[in-house]
Amino acid sequence: MSESLAAKAAALDAADELAGARKLFALDETVYLDGNSLGALPAHVPERVADVVTRQWGELRIRSWDESGWWTAPERIGDRIAPLVGAGTGQVVVGDSTSVNVFKAVVGAVRLCGDDSRTDILVDATTFPTDGYIAESAARLTGKRLVPVAPADLPAALGPRTAVALLNHVDYRTGRLHDLPSLTAAVHEAGALAVWDLCHTAGALPVGLDAHGVDLAIGCTYKYLNGGPGSPAYLYVAQRHQAAFDSPLPGWNSHSDPFAMTADFAPAPGAIRGRVGTPDILSMLALEAALDVWDGVSIDSVRAKSLALTDFFLECVESYVPEGRVTSLTPSAHASRGSQIALRCADAPSVMAKLIARGVVGDLRRTDVLRFGFTPLYVGFGDTERAAAVLAEVLAA
Repeated sequence: MSESLAAKAAALDAADELAGARKLFALDETVYLDGNSLGALPAHVPERVADVVTRQWGELRIRSWDESGWWTAPERIGDRIAPLVGAGTGQVVVGDSTSVNVFKAVVGAVRLCGDDSRTDILVDATTFPTDGYIAESAARLTGKRLVPVAPADLPAALGPRTAVALLNHVDYRTGRLHDLPSLTAAVHEAGALAVWDLCHTAGALPVGLDAHGVDLAIGCTYKYLNGGPGSPAYLYVAQRHQAAFDSPLPGWNSHSDPFAMTADFAPAPGAIRGRVGTPDILSMLALEAALDVWDGVSIDSVRAKSLALTDFFLECVESYVPEGRVTSLTPSAHASRGSQIALRCADAPSVMAKLIARGVVGDLRRTDVLRFGFTPLYVGFGDTERAAAVLAEVLAA
């Protein structure tokens, strides 16, 4: 069976329209299945960053705010991310961390709601912890009540008291993809606003923020967008909300006339009012360079390969791994699957350590979940078959 699956992998790699993208990344023989935590380095980024440091900063110095386009980087790079999340221009701004942008989005959504009778902020009960922490703080600061709700139970929990719902597009533990279109529609039907966390989907599958009427969204850029460790996050503010969006963190960079240095705050037009302070230029421009790998890439093709990779991995695991040693937590239905596979496994920490020692890099979520992220731009079907084979050998030993 291993020979037939290896042959199948070779055939799938030969037919892969995205196979050529792999050469754009700095990779070795390691099977890297952790791009859902930190994307691989695009090979051209070091040279671009060196230019930022040595020429733009070292030679031009302060002139680079204008001559190198530093000042406009947050919205310029936001417009490059926009097509990857299904947004038109002028609605995405880059800067700050995901956590800071969650705070801006949730408090901003409460202010957009503007209805004191709507007392509740609903939050995904399975959310990444930081989103929950931030949402709880936002609720206290705005005088609202935080209500944790499982995404499947959200429609029933919505009502006239709901102001905002904060949801994750993909569950970070299991890889379950939640139904953004229908859940957004349900939130709107209840008269509330929908805020989505796209950290585990942007760059892995189509999102359709504009098409599905999402109000606000946030996401990181160091996973599938390969922006590098700590690269700045982004904030999406739908065009229809921009004139009324009242950021809880007004800073001089979001002022309509930043260099007037006035005591009174006057927000800039558009998504720019989502900026706060001075942009983190080095990581910002590393991200901008990294986004070059998306030139000419169809996100629909990425999604098709992602599903094919994860299907094939599950097929290989079922064939190779001793029965009863792992159980998939990731839904088998394509409509409910992100771009990762989560396997419940006894002794997951020691198993992952052994996998990494043998050149298969995934990660884990304690106490018993092995996570494998499939990044279609640089993961192939041969990598996938090898990962399952090594997993089987580790578990058999």
